[in-house]
Amino acid sequence: MSSRSVHAGAALVATAAALGLSIAAGAVHAQPSAAHPAPSAGATPAARDIVTAPTRNRGGIWKAATPPVRMQGEFDDLDPLGVAAGVRIEADCSLNWIDPDDGKLYCFSSGTSLEFFLDSPHEHIERARAGWRKLKSPG
Repeated sequence: MSSRSVHAGAALVATAAALGLSIAAGAVHAQPSAAHPAPSAGATPAARDIVTAPTRNRGGIWKAATPPVRMQGEFDDLDPLGVAAGVRIEADCSLNWIDPDDGKLYCFSSGTSLEFFLDSPHEHIERARAGWRKLKSPG
């Protein structure tokens, strides 16, 4: 397991705990409360294993937490993989990466996008910069 995966996992567990959620088998589960009681013992397995998240951003992605203040990422907060492909995919910066070489912040629309990006970040940044020039040029 890579060190970034360990750090991401620790951050997820800490965020989930702060929000009253628990991590089990890689999924986030809501803790029973008065508003949302636990399913009864006779409930179907599907009812007992419902995965929940407390917030939903405007792009339709369910997230456990969003930044409390506005973060400004490169490419006007668009996902760099989308920009590289010539598509504007909005991201709220709750999933982000800071380039250790130049300190620039990159925002992602999904964990899958972030993980794929981290396989070769500098190559993806170069492709995104080329895509950004095309997106910004008058067409």
